[in-house]
Amino acid sequence: MNLSYSEMVSLAKSGLKAAGIEARAAHQTAKFLALAELDGLASHGMARVSQYAAHAKNGRIELAPKTKVTAFKLSAALVDAADGLAFPSLRLATDLSVNLASKTGIGLVAVKNSHHFGVAGHYVEAAARAGYISLLFGNTPAAMPMVGGTKAIFGTNPIAAAFPNGDTNPLVIDMSLSAVARGKLLVAAKNDERIPEGWALTIDGKPTTDPQEGLKGLMLPLGGDKGALLALIVELLVVGLSGSRFSYEADSFFDAKGNRPRIGQLLVTVDPGLAGPQVFAGRMQSFLEEMAVDSGIRLPGQRRFQQREKGLKNGVMVSDVVVEEIQAGIRQLWT
Repeated sequence: MNLSYSEMVSLAKSGLKAAGIEARAAHQTAKFLALAELDGLASHGMARVSQYAAHAKNGRIELAPKTKVTAFKLSAALVDAADGLAFPSLRLATDLSVNLASKTGIGLVAVKNSHHFGVAGHYVEAAARAGYISLLFGNTPAAMPMVGGTKAIFGTNPIAAAFPNGDTNPLVIDMSLSAVARGKLLVAAKNDERIPEGWALTIDGKPTTDPQEGLKGLMLPLGGDKGALLALIVELLVVGLSGSRFSYEADSFFDAKGNRPRIGQLLVTVDPGLAGPQVFAGRMQSFLEEMAVDSGIRLPGQRRFQQREKGLKNGVMVSDVVVEEIQAGIRQLWT
């Protein structure tokens, strides 16, 4: 079904509100999910509405959380997401990190008691559009083993970085540390599709092309051992600075029932003017000009922005299965 951005926001918001989530959190979350669809990232888009709604109905999130800043230092702050959906808290943390960076040169903001936070690149993109370099790290429920292990010990633990690029779109690097984002298995499962071998293992550690088996089993790390070690770095940074749960302490997002995950995120935003007001911009321009010599190069994040522009003009095809799931949840409110 082809939907416009505003139609996606309205549908997602209605689906979340039908599950009892308060209006403001539902609206902010819906906007980020619709933006993910515009960017061609269906794994973090409308398919998540039913997942979040199931968590709401089973007590895995706070329906009307009181997000607050609980600790403050000169260049650092700690935000408590209060067991709610992560999007309002990450938006607050992004604004706070930019504000701190504008005053002290750097803003470090950790988020605790959080939940699934969608597309990591959206937050750092916002900071970069304000003129700042920004990094974001997050841990997720356990899905990958440590090097040499067979037990899920840490999550796919996404990282994102964005760099301002004058008046044009920033450079945005956004990736999970598994071979692919786990949400791609969710989309494949909803659409009754197979997944490529090399994405996931069964619970017994065997290669699989069945997304359902992959969701129950293990994700393979990006780049083998190196991906696993990077995930470990993210785990220790995020949990150590936020006081959140380790990945292995949080029940899967893909289960309707379970504990409140209480995972964490960490934003680091930097004023690029340390070496002089125009030094970063000049060096960035030189680098981009050098890369442009190779006509085959695609700058990170640019395909996403092209998709977004097309989606805003023409709408986005959203899976009929996903739309029907959301509509079914809304109908239940009235029966």
